[in-house]
Amino acid sequence: MTDDSRPARPVLLGQNQYGKAENRVVKITRDGATHHIKDLNVSVALSGDMDEVHHSGSNANVLPTDTTKNTVYAFAKEHGIESAEQFGIHLARHFVTSQEPIRTARIRIEEYSWERIETSDADSTSIRADEVKHSFVRKGQETRVTQITYDGSSWEVVSGLKDLVVMNTTNSEFWGYVKDKYTTLPEAYDRILATQVSARWRFNWSDDEQKMPHWEKSYEQTRKHMLQAFAETYSLSLQQTLYQMGSRIIDNRSEIDEVRFSLPNKHHFLVDLEPFGLKNDNEVYFAADRPYGLIEATVLRDGCEAKIPVDLTNL
Repeated sequence: MTDDSRPARPVLLGQNQYGKAENRVVKITRDGATHHIKDLNVSVALSGDMDEVHHSGSNANVLPTDTTKNTVYAFAKEHGIESAEQFGIHLARHFVTSQEPIRTARIRIEEYSWERIETSDADSTSIRADEVKHSFVRKGQETRVTQITYDGSSWEVVSGLKDLVVMNTTNSEFWGYVKDKYTTLPEAYDRILATQVSARWRFNWSDDEQKMPHWEKSYEQTRKHMLQAFAETYSLSLQQTLYQMGSRIIDNRSEIDEVRFSLPNKHHFLVDLEPFGLKNDNEVYFAADRPYGLIEATVLRDGCEAKIPVDLTNL
């Protein structure tokens, strides 16, 4: 049988969506002389009765992506931006309820934080820490993220952050691991533990009958518990630290049922200073950017189902 004589096979349209990606919107709220900034990157994806536009090119059910862009900016004025989550909820509800062909709206938002610059204090002569700390966070580097999905009846809100760089300069060990003929890594009983946190957490709020979480407070407190767990865990492995970070969130934030982490191990290796006649007493390190160990896991509330994608690059 030749190729031309083969029976025709039906071709079907699979999952599809469309929208305007990465709408950059900055909202300035002027409270007298005090101004507040909300800086968002908003991506809209709509799906529903869209077969015909793919089959024949008919745009009868298509809301232009330019319109979705305009809606983002108009809603920033009409509704303000109380939080990334609340803003995304306003948008998702609008697209699903105002356009009959649209069945599901997914709103992804990145939020970029701005810190207020404090004015100088003429009476201040020194800055003194009350106690020595060994845990640090790079200020202003992380990006807050959220994804809101609405199908007309139920909500799914997954929020989180990425690019949060943290470090413990002690209280970390790594030893007792499997060794074979290719193993050269020496055991470490006092090492630097550093990572660049990418985390997503799923809220158990799913319908309008439930009390909605306080999104800003939830983010602030979730971030706080995550950082405190990182700082307060005497770590024998990054996996152990990850689990403690997730457990602290689940234990303290009742509105969250699931946390997913992706933690690259930001390796710091002691530099050999002996050729220069110098002793390196855990003082000077080489920060290696690659290759790196990548530790990933989900921490769940007992009885809950995992729904956050394993690959966070798809969220």
